[in-house]
Amino acid sequence: MTFIEGGVCAPAGFTANGVLCGIKKGRTKNDLALIESEVPCSAAAVFTKNLVKAEPVKLTKKHIANGAAQAIVANSGNANACTGEQGYANAERTAELAASLLGLNTEDVLVCSTGVIGQQINIGAIESGMEALCEGLSKSGNAAAREAIMTTDTKHKETAVEFELGGKKARIGTMAKGSGMIHINMGTMLGFITTDAAITPKMLDAALRESADQTYNCVSVDGDTSTNDTLCALANGLAGNPLIASKNADYRAFVSALNAVNTRMARMIAADGEGATHLLECVVNGAKSAEAARNLAKAVISSSLVKAAFFGKDANWGRILCAMGYSGEHFSQEGTSVFFDSGAGEIEVFHNGVPLDFDEPKAKEILGETEVKIRIELKDGKENGTAWGCDLTYDYVKINGDYRT
Repeated sequence: MTFIEGGVCAPAGFTANGVLCGIKKGRTKNDLALIESEVPCSAAAVFTKNLVKAEPVKLTKKHIANGAAQAIVANSGNANACTGEQGYANAERTAELAASLLGLNTEDVLVCSTGVIGQQINIGAIESGMEALCEGLSKSGNAAAREAIMTTDTKHKETAVEFELGGKKARIGTMAKGSGMIHINMGTMLGFITTDAAITPKMLDAALRESADQTYNCVSVDGDTSTNDTLCALANGLAGNPLIASKNADYRAFVSALNAVNTRMARMIAADGEGATHLLECVVNGAKSAEAARNLAKAVISSSLVKAAFFGKDANWGRILCAMGYSGEHFSQEGTSVFFDSGAGEIEVFHNGVPLDFDEPKAKEILGETEVKIRIELKDGKENGTAWGCDLTYDYVKINGDYRT
């Protein structure tokens, strides 16, 4: 498996574009993105678990129900959430416009939005920009598209891999946006995956859910689950591999590649958390099950007190034990050890249920690095799990204090 350039355009048959159409007043970056496959695709998606769902989420759930799609339109600047019948009609109009210009059925176009909640979207701006968006599709359009989905993100997020599948070279590409309103129940606001692998809709759906549970659903920035969270995958089969129709060896190879790109994206999202100064990775080893390990790790990186401690470079391991204790998972405290690890070294602060008299200045130096790992060793089993988060800073409040106004 090799990481390559190109993002969502890396797989065969996919093109993309992004334009600025003026959805949000004052924005100077692209705000409308499009991804298209030259042939119909198997399609799958996972959505926010928030009961309040944006209108594009409702539309996309309907359009993808048959396991097929060929294009995705995504906008930033307005979430089109809590906007009622008019909001749904605007999402539908967006799909209709793209379908008409691309020569597709409206049902084969998925729609995603991100931005401020509770305001009707400027559908006139989308109408004015759609023709240029469709006409400008290209193999290098991933750069314009990845910019168009950013909101408070400080960096674009994309990656791609090439791997062997059934004796053929296959590729998976992806781009995502996410910086705030990120929590465990779908770790990103918008994510798009393209692949030229041949795989049935049922198996694509299974692979996407399996991978999301181990990657995107293990990210927390601020404890908020968005109304718009959507992770879509399109597979057009142009790699020419034997069709994956069961959970065979090729399916496992596909999931492995999918996990590789999704893990990289999960780390990018956590590192770019609103106001963040540290990427936190929590690894739990020796748990009774992989699920238990992930749940323990997620509880730790979701704790506001743990996040605040890392912002202050304070090796307050007690907050870690506290978070593990309310995770809902049973573990042996007497068999628990905690380590902090970064480019500045490693230090153990808690050993087999007993606090250690550790070097506080050295711990502060370790916690001062941009990326810090919390390693928790248990003696309850042989399974492990990982979760990603960031510190909680003053700037998080500044960014979100006047987000709407």
